[in-house]
Amino acid sequence: MTDTGDLDRAALHARRAVEAVWRIESARIVATLTRISGDFGSAEDLAQEALADALVQWPTEGVPQNPGAWLTAVAKRKMIDGWRRRERLDSRYATIAHDLEESIDPDALPWDPDTIGDDVLRLVFISCHPVLSREAQVALTLRVVGGLTTEEIAHAFLIPTATVQQRIVRAKKTLAAAKVPFEVPDRSEYPARLGSVLGVLYLVFNEGYAASSGEQWLRPELCREALRLGRLVAEMVPREPEAHALVALMEFQASRFGARTTPDGTPILLLDQDRSRWDRAGIVRGSRALARADAIGRGRGSYGLQAALAECHATARTAGDTDWERIVVLYEALGRLAPSPVVELNRAVAVSMATGPATALVIVDGLVASGALAGFHLLPSVRGELLDRLGRTDEARTEFLAAASLTGNTAERALLLDKAARLDQ
Repeated sequence: MTDTGDLDRAALHARRAVEAVWRIESARIVATLTRISGDFGSAEDLAQEALADALVQWPTEGVPQNPGAWLTAVAKRKMIDGWRRRERLDSRYATIAHDLEESIDPDALPWDPDTIGDDVLRLVFISCHPVLSREAQVALTLRVVGGLTTEEIAHAFLIPTATVQQRIVRAKKTLAAAKVPFEVPDRSEYPARLGSVLGVLYLVFNEGYAASSGEQWLRPELCREALRLGRLVAEMVPREPEAHALVALMEFQASRFGARTTPDGTPILLLDQDRSRWDRAGIVRGSRALARADAIGRGRGSYGLQAALAECHATARTAGDTDWERIVVLYEALGRLAPSPVVELNRAVAVSMATGPATALVIVDGLVASGALAGFHLLPSVRGELLDRLGRTDEARTEFLAAASLTGNTAERALLLDKAARLDQ
């Protein structure tokens, strides 16, 4: 007789495997299905159905050798079955169905994401089509390209989960009604699409750089995919400085991955990181990309300024060598160009390092009073740091506990609770 505990462990292992594969491969799976069927809306539904099958089968049958290929094969079979169930299956679908059925063998070859070319890039451009609102573009791309759940997207933007779900459903229906083709748009359409594409890649990278929820603080696979796509986009539009600047920003940030967590996944904050573990090649690539953006001669935009900020940190040999005065100036410029309460919060951190915590606390208290970042865990986290430096221990502890209650990320919550506990000592 099989022990119930063994079954539970197998189910847990299978669920974690499904989640991991979906995080890494979902965009490629959906992109492949969209290319074959031409139906973006049904592609994700088929992928989700395959995911549900995996949750049922993998606990008893074991995780397949090539799980990404398994999910793709199952989704393809479901697509074929759907075509066959139609009363009037035309010859084109019949031919495709026959060819696919002959070729489906998830264990025949290792799962090779490179074999699908630039399907994911096409998927990004579909998700950022101008027929969709900006909010819908972001939600849809994070869902189908970034592999985020609706709950994670809602947490990242401090909006209800139901709102995200509605946006995604409406976006799919809008794309279907507009008959948006599965292709990279004509060059003449780049200006209308580029801002949205860059914006979404930026958000996908950020979610990987500091995950809003889940057990892991870092999701490097998301960052790598955003960076890969960013490089492709930058080569498509070589005279667009912000495309190169975004690549620079991602290169600088990705260069820190080796130093951002302990072996058990505990976050290590910037000033405490071992800089010898930073990827120097990545920093060089970032500097070159930023120089390429500057050489175009149209001035720095939002991504250019953020890349310059990241470069300040990346090129400081020690935390003590950081040019905080320059960082404050760059944040002031960014705040005028792209004002937001998050930029102001980051400026407050820089001010605290340049001139002291008292001045920065005035800025942070202004943000608290405005209510602009209500529910955003980094606001009480920063305030707690400032209060701690000012010796206001009890208030700092309260802020760290408040921040811990607001974050959806397990690793970050543990870090904040540890900070609060240390103040009791």
